[in-house]
Amino acid sequence: MADPELVRFTIDNGLRVVLAPDPTAPVVGVSVHYDVGFRSEPEGLTGFAHLFEHLMFQGSESLEKLAHFRHVQSSGGTFNGSTHPDYTDYYEVLPSAALERALFLEADRMRAPKLTAENLANQIEVVKEEIRLNVRNRPYGGFPWILLPPVLYSTFANAHDGYGAFEDLEGATLDDCAAFFDTYYSPANAVLTVAGDFEVANAKALIEKHFGDVPHRPAPVRPSFAEPLPTTELQGEHEDPHAPLPAIAVGYRMPDPINDLDGYLAYLVLAGVLTDGDGSRLQQRLVHREPLVVDIGAGAGLFGPFEARDPDTFTITAIHPPDVARERVLAALDEVLDELAATPPDAQELKKVTARWAASLHSEHDRLVSRTLALGAFELLYGDASLVHRLADRMSAVTGEAVSAAAKALRPDARAVLVVKPAANTEGIEEQ
Repeated sequence: MADPELVRFTIDNGLRVVLAPDPTAPVVGVSVHYDVGFRSEPEGLTGFAHLFEHLMFQGSESLEKLAHFRHVQSSGGTFNGSTHPDYTDYYEVLPSAALERALFLEADRMRAPKLTAENLANQIEVVKEEIRLNVRNRPYGGFPWILLPPVLYSTFANAHDGYGAFEDLEGATLDDCAAFFDTYYSPANAVLTVAGDFEVANAKALIEKHFGDVPHRPAPVRPSFAEPLPTTELQGEHEDPHAPLPAIAVGYRMPDPINDLDGYLAYLVLAGVLTDGDGSRLQQRLVHREPLVVDIGAGAGLFGPFEARDPDTFTITAIHPPDVARERVLAALDEVLDELAATPPDAQELKKVTARWAASLHSEHDRLVSRTLALGAFELLYGDASLVHRLADRMSAVTGEAVSAAAKALRPDARAVLVVKPAANTEGIEEQ
């Protein structure tokens, strides 16, 4: 698919806009990215950014509860939202004739969501149920994205549980909601993206019509979340009543994703060299040659790459039999990393990894919803939505020496090791 031409501009209230016309199918994607995520939520209100995402679907001052759902679904569209470390996104994908409807809905809740005691209490219970289902009552729940950060990081912003503690969620007030909205949900702190089948001039007019009168509020000053690198191996342990086998998560700090993108991409290629396919280094060493683990993976970011500013995390996770000591797994991991640090991967191995990455990127961005969300996220985080279309070439330019240097940086004295132990019994499963 040819890269769509991008039109980028900012309207008077500070809302940044990305337009990506593509007439190949009669559908349109609309997304709004707000520059607020898990790391922005106040201390004592863990999980609040995600809770607020839920509240943004509970009606507005001009639309009753569930009206957003009905308007999108009656048009034959889909919608959703998600919370990330450094942003929250909302989207609709609809037939192109319904573009104005999507723009109206997003502008309406940007202007004034309906924040009521009833909606807050209801959504607190919804989020608590999500946590029960996805974390507390399932094997390896929260592994590693909830459990690893407090081992690797020391500051609240980087270390806390973004899903939320029940007591913090239950302590959230309407005043907290109003303050959060006023601070972070301003047009000057957001990016609107429209992709798909539309005319640029018409889209501009509709955007001005629906978003132009949303009151300007200054974007908040974005704090630095920087903290010192580890100088010794950090260790943590978690007992999981549902896990059938022990597990290990190893976390390392990565280069700054925004200001050192090529250095960051080298770690993505390294992840592929380590665990992408049966021929990868860790699969061969720990699964086939000397069976030490039953599952192993590596990746950039706790949720995936390109979802956070600095600091970001490189993770290696493994599930292993009880009779295999975790020290053996770590020793084998270090041997593979030492080999890569000493001898860079050759061109053929690199090409295999980067070709898979390129194919995956092209396939993902061929889906309108993924393309819309990627353009918005890159405009917000990098200030350049068009970077989405240059990622594959940038990754293909990563050298074996850069991958070798990344492997060399993954040292035992600069990492966190989280050990997940199966509980001795499964009594007392969390029900509250």
